[in-house]
Amino acid sequence: MAVLEVKNIRKSFGKNDVLRGISFSMEKGEVLVIIGSSGSGKTTLLRSLNFLETPDEGEIWVNGKKIFDAEPAPSPEPLEKVTGLRLGRYPDVRTAFRGKNRPESDAQLREKRLHFGMVFQNFNLFPQYTALQNITLAPRLASADVRAESAAIEAHGLELLERVGLADKVNAYPCELSGGQQQRVAIARALAMKPEILCFDEPTSALDPALTGEVLRVIRSLKSAEDGRTMIVVTHEMEFAAGVADRVIFMADGVIEEMGPPEEVFGNPKSEKTKAFLSAGTM
Repeated sequence: MAVLEVKNIRKSFGKNDVLRGISFSMEKGEVLVIIGSSGSGKTTLLRSLNFLETPDEGEIWVNGKKIFDAEPAPSPEPLEKVTGLRLGRYPDVRTAFRGKNRPESDAQLREKRLHFGMVFQNFNLFPQYTALQNITLAPRLASADVRAESAAIEAHGLELLERVGLADKVNAYPCELSGGQQQRVAIARALAMKPEILCFDEPTSALDPALTGEVLRVIRSLKSAEDGRTMIVVTHEMEFAAGVADRVIFMADGVIEEMGPPEEVFGNPKSEKTKAFLSAGTM
């Protein structure tokens, strides 16, 4: 059974169709790398999977359970009765009550986001908290009995800091860390909630070339670990992508232009757009 199934995801911003029917699936422990030019929809896809954006159409399944469906749920009452309006005169109101725009509670969104961990381009650490506090904050907030679980949460945070090579930076604040170190703390923070799928949005784009290697080594270690992580990585580091990916997706103009093993996509691309992108050597 696939750990993740994405079916016909579409997302528009005004008249700009950013995602135009994205579908793929992933097995547990698989690393999927997404490449493509700026504006191809890569980041919007990750944000949609993490429910930072709401897709206009499509479905998302995790471990055989549907966690998102843009289709409207059947209403027990006619919309005219629910709203008290004659909706024939207000078509925009009818649209607002379609399932894809129906607001969810904060609790529902939090529950869905727990399936995914997100590592952003710009770290997004809390500057007033130490490295360990940044990592343990979310588990503490999610704990039903934080007093009883505090020791275990802290122990797990320390274990994660050691895993990303920062055991000596437990009490360091973000301003005392290099960019590469901050990104490694951000990776540990994403792991702290034990997500099924870990997502990286161009994790080295804000780093100097000298610091890029240490972050990429951590990501590689997550793949080679005994509990190999299921990961989606958006990156412009082609050599890294070829080395870490089980499959590569090349996106262009909001669609999957090409998908396959890295040796095929990089070594023998079939799409002319893929060939042009790789030849240009741009992100």
